[in-house]
Amino acid sequence: MNILGEIIEPLLESALTDLGVKGDFWKRALGSSRERDQGDMSLPCFPFAKQLAMNPNDIAANLAQALFGKIDVEAAGGYLNFKADPHWLAQKVMAGIPSTGNKSVLIEHTSANPNGPFHVGRARNAILGDTMVRLHRLHGNQVRAEYYVDDMGKQVAVLAWALEHLSREDVDKILDGRGQVHPRWVGKHDHEIVRWYQAAQALRKEGDDAIEEEIGRLVHASENGDDSVLQRFEQAYQPVLDGMLETLERLGIEFDTFTKESKFVVDGSVSSLMETLEALEIHGTAENGAHFLDLGLRGLKGKTEFFYRRGDGSSLYATRDIAYHIWKWQQSDILINILGEDHKLQAKQVGMTLEELGHKVPDVMFYAFIKLPEGKMSTRRGNVVFMDDLLEEAQAHAAQVVKQLRPNYHSGKVASIAEAVGVSAVRFNIIKVNPDKGFTFKWEEALSFEGESAPFVMYSHTRACSIAAKIGRPVGEYEIGDIPDAMYQLMRVMACNNDRLGLAVNEHKPHLFANQMLDLATAYNSFYRDCHVLNDGEVNEFYYAVSQRAKHMLNQGMSALGLIPLESM
Repeated sequence: MNILGEIIEPLLESALTDLGVKGDFWKRALGSSRERDQGDMSLPCFPFAKQLAMNPNDIAANLAQALFGKIDVEAAGGYLNFKADPHWLAQKVMAGIPSTGNKSVLIEHTSANPNGPFHVGRARNAILGDTMVRLHRLHGNQVRAEYYVDDMGKQVAVLAWALEHLSREDVDKILDGRGQVHPRWVGKHDHEIVRWYQAAQALRKEGDDAIEEEIGRLVHASENGDDSVLQRFEQAYQPVLDGMLETLERLGIEFDTFTKESKFVVDGSVSSLMETLEALEIHGTAENGAHFLDLGLRGLKGKTEFFYRRGDGSSLYATRDIAYHIWKWQQSDILINILGEDHKLQAKQVGMTLEELGHKVPDVMFYAFIKLPEGKMSTRRGNVVFMDDLLEEAQAHAAQVVKQLRPNYHSGKVASIAEAVGVSAVRFNIIKVNPDKGFTFKWEEALSFEGESAPFVMYSHTRACSIAAKIGRPVGEYEIGDIPDAMYQLMRVMACNNDRLGLAVNEHKPHLFANQMLDLATAYNSFYRDCHVLNDGEVNEFYYAVSQRAKHMLNQGMSALGLIPLESM
């Protein structure tokens, strides 16, 4: 609770100085209490023991005595536990605690190869990335959401070759009935065109040299900026990308800008970069004529040779990625990339090369993979759960629940609520897990509306909306009166909202703010139960003001997670 910390710090500084503590290292240890019943903030006194030659319990007791009467503090087990005064806390929360962000941020996320529909594993990048965009905006930062389009290289070359050389009949014959498009997705290009890509991959496995030579020629031409080939590639991948973006739009995910990988080949950035890299003292040349940087000389362990140019003079993906990052640093103050954990080595190599060139290293939020019970998801192997199918299942499941709970709702309202609940549930199921942790996808968990779920948070918001609808007017004048325990607990959670938001933003941990919304919803439900805004037709203006403040905070927080705030469910 940072607003409490601003009061505690100067009081503690004086008391610690009087006790003989030197330095301000203790400020890093002062933080939120692990258990809410212990207090709002805590300071462990163990770090002072050696310097003062005292027992931590005695240090805590002496400090508590020195602070007595100035702030609510208790000494317990070598800790100082601080608790905010209820009326002071209410004043702060009801006045509004401002956000602190004011930076320019560019977040690159998703950037999936446009060769087929999103499966749940690939969509984790998009959902986490979009959530970080939303959280930064709520924090007060100016954010640009960027999609880096892979419009060159082998995968798009395979797709382009297939679309130019294979008929629908050819594809059906090669796949022999496998990978048929579900009737639901007929006409959606990402689902349909992926079959051409799969058919070409099947042919390549048979070892047809002519196909490999043609694909290789296309790749080489694209990597050398051949405009006609790049146009052919765009004609192949654009319908697929449009279909993918349609899926993301249903999830509430949009982008501000799209930047093509080929841009940096065509405008000469990559060529100029390779000349610069060749002049570096850590540059080397392999026997086949390929060029590399020996990053082992800069401390990289393991695979130390970072190849950036092939023997034929063409660039590699990582080379173009470096040119892209140099360009991105001209666009924004802070760069954040959302990458799967399998990109850690390349991200390290790119970062070290940027440092060698005198540029800053971007922040990277790595995430672990989602698996199926039988193994890793893979479009290439057909071992997938498509996001489109999951959204349809979520919507259908939500519709069943809504019909059971609200049999008087007409079909249009049921469908509208079910879509919002389904999309929100899918997003929250992914967001609430620490990005560092992988998890196994299970239908029953993804579609769960019980416990720690989006519908639980959404329903708390609709309760607050229901109160506002019944009263039908803005909050009137009020005085802060008695504060029952349920209201006090709600105030404590609300006071930490910006703290948790800042932590989620700065540590790239959106699940921390998801947990905050769960805590806020739980606290509001207790307030709703124990503090009646309407009592025998009379409005308690203070309670109403608290309910409206919580509603606003829930609405903003849900939107920052991509959950859809409804006024009724």
